Amino acid sequence: MTETKTSNRPRETRSGIIGRPFDRIDGPLKVRGDATYAYENTLEGTAFGYILGAAVAKGRIAEIDTAEAERAPAVLLVMTHRNAPSQPDFGPAVTPTVPEVFTRARPALNSERVRYYDEPVALVVAETFEAARAAAGLIKVRYDEEPGLYDLSGHVADAYAPKRTNAGFETDSVIGDFESAFAAAPVKVDATYRTPFEHHNPMEPHATLAAWSGNELTIHTSAQTLANFRAGVASTLRIPPERVRIVSPFIGGGFGSKLIAHADTILAALAAKVLQRPVKIALTRQQMFANAGHRAEMIQQVRLSTGTDGRLTGIAHDIWSATSSFEEYCEQTAVFARSLYAAPNRVTRHRLVSLDINRGEWMRSPGEAPGMLAFECAMDELAERLGLDPIELRIRNEPAQDPERGVPFSTRNLVACMEEGARRFGWQRRNPTPGRAREGRKLIGYGMAAAIRPNYIGAATARVAIDRDGRVTARLDMTDIGTGTYTILTQIAADSLGVPISSVKVELGDSRFPRTAGSGGSWGAASAGSALHNACNALRERILQAARSSEASPLRGAGATEASFADGEVRLGQRSASLADLVRRIAPDGFEAEGSVAAGAANPSYKAYSQHSYGAHFAEVAVDCDTGEIRMRRMLAVMGAGRILNPKTARSQIIGGMTWGIGAALMEQTVLDRRYGHFVNHDLAEYHVPINGDVPEMEVVFLEEHDDKANPFGAKGIGELGVCGAGAAVANAIYNATGVRVRDFPITLDKLLPALPVIAI
Repeated sequence: MTETKTSNRPRETRSGIIGRPFDRIDGPLKVRGDATYAYENTLEGTAFGYILGAAVAKGRIAEIDTAEAERAPAVLLVMTHRNAPSQPDFGPAVTPTVPEVFTRARPALNSERVRYYDEPVALVVAETFEAARAAAGLIKVRYDEEPGLYDLSGHVADAYAPKRTNAGFETDSVIGDFESAFAAAPVKVDATYRTPFEHHNPMEPHATLAAWSGNELTIHTSAQTLANFRAGVASTLRIPPERVRIVSPFIGGGFGSKLIAHADTILAALAAKVLQRPVKIALTRQQMFANAGHRAEMIQQVRLSTGTDGRLTGIAHDIWSATSSFEEYCEQTAVFARSLYAAPNRVTRHRLVSLDINRGEWMRSPGEAPGMLAFECAMDELAERLGLDPIELRIRNEPAQDPERGVPFSTRNLVACMEEGARRFGWQRRNPTPGRAREGRKLIGYGMAAAIRPNYIGAATARVAIDRDGRVTARLDMTDIGTGTYTILTQIAADSLGVPISSVKVELGDSRFPRTAGSGGSWGAASAGSALHNACNALRERILQAARSSEASPLRGAGATEASFADGEVRLGQRSASLADLVRRIAPDGFEAEGSVAAGAANPSYKAYSQHSYGAHFAEVAVDCDTGEIRMRRMLAVMGAGRILNPKTARSQIIGGMTWGIGAALMEQTVLDRRYGHFVNHDLAEYHVPINGDVPEMEVVFLEEHDDKANPFGAKGIGELGVCGAGAAVANAIYNATGVRVRDFPITLDKLLPALPVIAI
């Protein structure tokens, strides 16, 4: 269920296409199987590659024997560090600037060193996948293994402060005197939470088909940001980016794991160059766990202090996170706490512990997802100590402006989200005393948590054209990772030019098209959409200019300054003409225009205002008194996320995030073997994610708002908002049901069952 509640008057559109729940434009293609994903592309003469990974986590290759593999049937190439084409060194663990994280060279098979378990040590290319895989098993490798560090908890004393967190946020923030405020406070919480390693696991694995034509390289791959892939591949191969074409029109999920090129892309390009024929490589599900990023394990200490009135006097959020020894990644886990609640004394700190593992990467809602899982549980603990309703505690600490930046909010409907959610969820039925609500042998609990997610915009350009028949084509290198980008952009173009949806074709996922910021950070719709909006405006101006001046125009000489494009017509004052007929008369070859938008850092409103999306999550759970089994019963999310461009696709995004929240709270965890440095449960048989039977009734409500500081539409990013705080709402519901507070996520039976109260039959 998706509803809209009026709080701010929305801005009207010319044709009303934006804001309507259109079905996905690409839906029929995917249902019919006509949407071609990376590995499904075919080229004549394609060979197949299979990667062999290291059997140790740290050391060097002392000897590698490929002779038997090279003699195996149908084998074309066995590539190792001994014969791989020359590539640049990887370079320092920290790049000089944030953008270079995405565009740096990422060489493969360029050294005998082994930096993490399952790092590629050989590539076999054969006429068939089966032949390549079989031959890879014939390679004999002897390692000089070295001791490694694989235990975050055991090396916290060695933690260091990075120069920056992800996206360039400051590592620490300090306002006031937290320690004094905390020591003097009559009510306080000091709680430590653990969040585990997690893996993205998109349905489509990382895959690449690479083909050279002379000095030009074309790569069909699964990529969220084509410009980053292009730059990273070019840097690795030491060729100009203009000689690399990335094609990625359909992507089966990414969640941050497809923001940069991984081993499949680099090795496919290298092998295709050596063999002078196309090469196709896909990471197996197991290989993805080591070679395609993860969310790092973290220890989070949250300290909160208040007076007896429940008003926060101090907030401290300290993070200790695992990182790779060869490439640093610091998730901005405490940054959201700098804007969420008011308190005069504040500290947020990030510290890293270097382990001998592959780098962590961006994972859906980096920072807020793990950080709010801990922080919003701490707020629940504080509410109980104060004897306050959790919603009331949050309302009492609602800031008038951004608590650390000291600037006004562009919009902030957090209180409205909580109040509307409480009304719809029946929050008044919640028993504030844990363990008191029962249905037979089931303990029933209600929980809630706030949600916050920054609103970003990235630099983007779009090209739009209209032909003599009134058909509109928009082209951007933007990607659709299952979020509905094709649909949203179609709506924007149709609305801007006053034509029906059926007259618009959006082409995405090709680096030959104008560059955008791609899909990531919940900025896709705002960034690409704003660029397309500006391109359509430029196209309108070209059409109007020609319509007023062309001798063939039925609107020639129209002096009216007000013009409208609606219902397939162009209107100048009291005169109108069919858009298709007008273009046919004045420009038989049609018109074309481009439009751009600058990144948020270049937008004055992003400096003058604190821009976030907000929400409130509510969850009801049932816990079996005897077995400790946790079952979700229902969830509600009420969101204030600016203007909603398409309620149907927006609802899907929020529900996806809520489902991630269930996973984070109850089941998702990758176990790192602290002896040997490999992820033990590296497949979907043992890495548990929520399935249909785990997901309860879900309701999504959007508060109607328009943020005129954000972008031309007043919209904000929502792709990651749904996961922010969702897991904490589930965890808080479990505590309300049982009286057992589990601070080591996920909340599994072994952690809950021993502490459950004994209830007589």
